[in-house]
Amino acid sequence: MIIGYRTLKTAIGAGCSIWVAQLLELKFYVAAGIITVLCIKPTKIQSFKTAGERIVACLIGLIIAGTIFELIGYHPWVLSVVLLVLIPVCVRFKIADGIVSSFVIVLHLYLLKTINLAIVLNEFALVLIGVGFALVLNLYMPSVDRELKKYQIQIEQNFKRIFTELAIYLRSGENDWDGKEITETTELLQKAKRLALKDIENHLKKEQNSYYTYFTMREKQFDIIVRLIPIISALDTTHWQGGMIADFLDDVRDGIHPGDTTYKYLDQIKQIRQKLRKAPLPKDHEEFEIQASLFHLLNEMERYLFIKRRFHAID
Repeated sequence: MIIGYRTLKTAIGAGCSIWVAQLLELKFYVAAGIITVLCIKPTKIQSFKTAGERIVACLIGLIIAGTIFELIGYHPWVLSVVLLVLIPVCVRFKIADGIVSSFVIVLHLYLLKTINLAIVLNEFALVLIGVGFALVLNLYMPSVDRELKKYQIQIEQNFKRIFTELAIYLRSGENDWDGKEITETTELLQKAKRLALKDIENHLKKEQNSYYTYFTMREKQFDIIVRLIPIISALDTTHWQGGMIADFLDDVRDGIHPGDTTYKYLDQIKQIRQKLRKAPLPKDHEEFEIQASLFHLLNEMERYLFIKRRFHAID
């Protein structure tokens, strides 16, 4: 059985917060552990957000419960009244995640049957200890750079395979490719973006989002690749233009890497366009459609390359 780092942090944090609260002789000291467990989140940003929400929600809970209990009395049905007020208020102020920890504080007041400054300070100390340990432990987040790099390599390899298969079809008109890289790349991009977004939330500096931007760029390029497939499959591969486009796709394939070599391929597109314009006019409707499809393909490839150029311009 493998124990995850989040499980380990939760276990350590809960034990430490209860231990400290007990050393300080706080009433209901185990509540500190409960709050720690509730505050351990997958990312730093989520932890800070949750911590703030729980602190505010607990303060609101103290005010609402203290007021209602003192006005109506400490009866079981009054707990329902407290929740009927507390929950909408927390939702209104967008701190719904703090309802559970706030209700724990409410129950403490109900058990004590009174409220005074000492009790308020006790509850506030429990919240600070529970939240504090959660934040300290969540300052450490394991690096996911290796996983992100692995996704990057897999996606680029799939791009290369797809371009290779498209080029083969343009040269021969036949291909037994099953197209599994299309589905696989879609899944890889989704997983990679989720992991990259998680990595962003573990860094407080905005510049730590290069992988997310990179995978977003590849996702946009992949949309274009998917659009290329029906265009190429509809082409008559017996024409000389097919081999020329295939050579171009091979060149683009060789340039699939994190660096920027788009200028070279954009120049090639210009040269291919010039050759197509200088070619004899289409003799029939079929040749006209092929010519139009080739220009459409070049336009899509130009968009494909500009996407990466813009990525490097803002990187």
